[in-house]
Amino acid sequence: MSNKKSDIKQKTLMVQGTTSDAGKSTLVTALCRWLVRQDYSVAPFKPQNMALNSAVTAEGGEIGRAQAVQAKACHLAPHIDMNPVLLKPNSDSGAQVIIHGKAIANMEARFYHDYKTTAMQAVLVSHQRLSEQYDLVIVEGAGSPAEINLRDRDIANMGFAEAVDCPVILIADIDRGGVFAHLVGTLALLSASEKARVKGFVINRFRGDIGLLQSGLDWLEQETGIPVLGVLPYLHGLHLEAEDAINSAQPLSNHKQLN
Repeated sequence: MSNKKSDIKQKTLMVQGTTSDAGKSTLVTALCRWLVRQDYSVAPFKPQNMALNSAVTAEGGEIGRAQAVQAKACHLAPHIDMNPVLLKPNSDSGAQVIIHGKAIANMEARFYHDYKTTAMQAVLVSHQRLSEQYDLVIVEGAGSPAEINLRDRDIANMGFAEAVDCPVILIADIDRGGVFAHLVGTLALLSASEKARVKGFVINRFRGDIGLLQSGLDWLEQETGIPVLGVLPYLHGLHLEAEDAINSAQPLSNHKQLN
């Protein structure tokens, strides 16, 4: 175990998705549990989450429910550092902003955009603390890294990855169709330095004959120069609450993105 740990050159790995609900939470949870089984100490991390509901830590702080599930996968108690910024939408254009587990204000989207430089400091402090305590930190992005209108002052996706200099895995949902367009299109909208961070693709929610997918995977690798690390099956009965977007089943609608 000590030899493996001495070989760690990069303590942080980030999972980003081409869309909301692409499978980021599930993949991070799986990676956390697998790495724990390899005898690493692992912590989950999500810089910024958007969700109507939250989990409560032992200290009484609020974090995203997905991070509480991921903490359980790591055999850890949920902690505010695992999700330093939580946005709880309360109108079509605003949200309650929770920093390190505590609600600090209700902010309209435009005001929060200006506040993100301050929020980023909270994000980096939490990430640093986790990095010092654990062998590995597995990070979940939010929504998509290719939202052009949200690139400025981004703290949830590539803005964070660039700040801490970590590699990225990009996951996409094939069940809804358009998976190759999602992956190639996302790459096309990233800067050169951001694109270089993407070390592999994961295809999520596949069902059918994997042999019929192979030609597409071969094309994708040839077109992008990035390997497909895995194809995950559609898991019936698996339910992690969708975050970073308001689910269509929710009564609130047309929320503007704050991430």
